[in-house]
Amino acid sequence: MVYVPGMQRYRMDVSYDGTDYAGWQVQPNGVTIQEKLEWVLGEITGGEVKVHGSGRTDQGVHARRQIAHFDLKFVKCPKAIRTGLNALLPPDIRVLRVRRAAPIFHARKSAIEKEYRYFIWNGDIVPPFTARYRTQVRKPLDTASMARAAAFLEGKHDFAAFTANPNREVESTVRELRQLCVVKKGAEIVIKARGEGFLYKMVRSLAGFLIRVGEGAVPPAEANTILASRERTARVPTAPPQGLFLWNVKY
Repeated sequence: MVYVPGMQRYRMDVSYDGTDYAGWQVQPNGVTIQEKLEWVLGEITGGEVKVHGSGRTDQGVHARRQIAHFDLKFVKCPKAIRTGLNALLPPDIRVLRVRRAAPIFHARKSAIEKEYRYFIWNGDIVPPFTARYRTQVRKPLDTASMARAAAFLEGKHDFAAFTANPNREVESTVRELRQLCVVKKGAEIVIKARGEGFLYKMVRSLAGFLIRVGEGAVPPAEANTILASRERTARVPTAPPQGLFLWNVKY
């Protein structure tokens, strides 16, 4: 490594199975993805390294492509950093790519769009090799009704009724949901959500509501009433975490 004045910023693409972790963010009561990455970076660089992610994922939630950045006092080959990380990380966390980034790049603040996907297995038997990554719903779901409800939720709205975040202050609960669609292939149903940003547990809340619609417990047009109420009720349950993936982040 060659020392250079200042710091060199690096961007990395990370994929992980969140089943055995207490989420992304470092916390005192559980092992997290951020904690593992920071520890390994410290081991391979010989110093303390802070990792910043594009967003938090909750306990049990997965990421196909999470983006993070960190700064080093030394310039090091990105491929060598990736190799070193993957050599020490557990197999359920993989660094897909490392590259140098401009000093102004920020994994969270520079993001212009995030995509989440929620996977449902609508059947009696979940294949064992997918059970950690699908939420099982045995009752047949009406995906046409789910799609109609999703259409009501697309666009710019106040999603206060779709967040499970009573103790965290946010400037606004208004968000633009650029896409919310429901795709069915065999027993698998995928809910795709794209937007500039999401509230705490918003995607799992959207999924929980759409599942209720699919079960016939709530009519699709009720989405408008719930949005207008700005109040969280039993009509909007939080879907289980294992079906949710942070799918992609755009810059």
